[in-house]
Amino acid sequence: MRAETQSIVEDIKRSVGLLRRHLDFDASNARLAELNQLAEDPALWNDPERASKVMQERNALEDQLNAIGRIERELQDQVEMIELGEAEKDQAVIADAEQAIAKLKTEASRRELEALLSGEADANDTFLEVHAGAGGTESQDWAEMLLRMFVRWAEQHGYKVEYLEESPGEEAGIKSATVKISGRNAYGWLKSENGVHRLVRISPFDSNARRHTSFANARVYPVVDDRIVIDIKESDVRVDTMRAQGAGGQHVNKTDSAVRLTHIPTNTVVACQADRSQHKNRARAWDMLRAKLYELELKKREEKAAAEQAAKTDIGWGHQIRSYVLQPYQMVKDLRTGVSTSDTAGVLDGDLDQFMAAALAQKAFGGGPDHVDDVE
Repeated sequence: MRAETQSIVEDIKRSVGLLRRHLDFDASNARLAELNQLAEDPALWNDPERASKVMQERNALEDQLNAIGRIERELQDQVEMIELGEAEKDQAVIADAEQAIAKLKTEASRRELEALLSGEADANDTFLEVHAGAGGTESQDWAEMLLRMFVRWAEQHGYKVEYLEESPGEEAGIKSATVKISGRNAYGWLKSENGVHRLVRISPFDSNARRHTSFANARVYPVVDDRIVIDIKESDVRVDTMRAQGAGGQHVNKTDSAVRLTHIPTNTVVACQADRSQHKNRARAWDMLRAKLYELELKKREEKAAAEQAAKTDIGWGHQIRSYVLQPYQMVKDLRTGVSTSDTAGVLDGDLDQFMAAALAQKAFGGGPDHVDDVE
């Protein structure tokens, strides 16, 4: 076996070992047996909310435990295939096995990082807001592209996406939008996307085909479940109703179904127009407000909260976390970790894992670059 392949094999074994220790493999298997027994109890299904939580925990734990066993088995199979290929001098067999091992390395590394998502709300669903920066149509079009990028990432990872609010741009794109992304560790992965995103391209709206720089802001905050209690005084919240914007049929034009809540002490604003029922939109807006205030509290506990908050206040130059350059060359570069790629089309189509993984690893282990130069 080549030394490079042997090194990858050892890396995979190390990752699997860390996963076993992190999960406490024996205790997790015992907990899975307990959850399976609960799931078989007909009485559990009399309480749909509790049943849902039991099944969610069961499925997540089963997925983690099965992945460990499967990676170990597949690794052993591919090592044996390499040994067989070497014995028979079959380079095609060896190449196929090495390619399979490389894929296992990617999965094992991702699983290892995912195991670090142990924050108080990392496992929760998440709300994602996108806001266009200054610049009119250019930034509004970029905001819509950014939203599509996140939605594509979510869909590729099997998450459910629900549109809650959207404010269309005057000519193209969006001024703002809010979606709910549901699935295991949705917040844990997406929280690294908080911040300002910068786009450089030849403007499709400029008849002189000049290069333009646009900015849009992404805001990610966790859906608060019943394990987390957030008390909000109703007297601190201003409630506004309005007609929903955008296409929606005659109903939208005749009723004030959209709801906006403003938490006066923190100047936190949320809006929901997903449903034709004002009552349902109001309930969802309260959920969003609780989630947003909880996220603010989480930020206060972090050492860099002040700097991060300052970066969000100005959607413009000097505050970006990532730059996307489409002209005169192709480059996406993260200004926190230094990770970059020339596959701009892939990134804008949702290929964000490399950036998320690097940001999570940097936060967990440190060792990131002191300074990263932006791209022009």
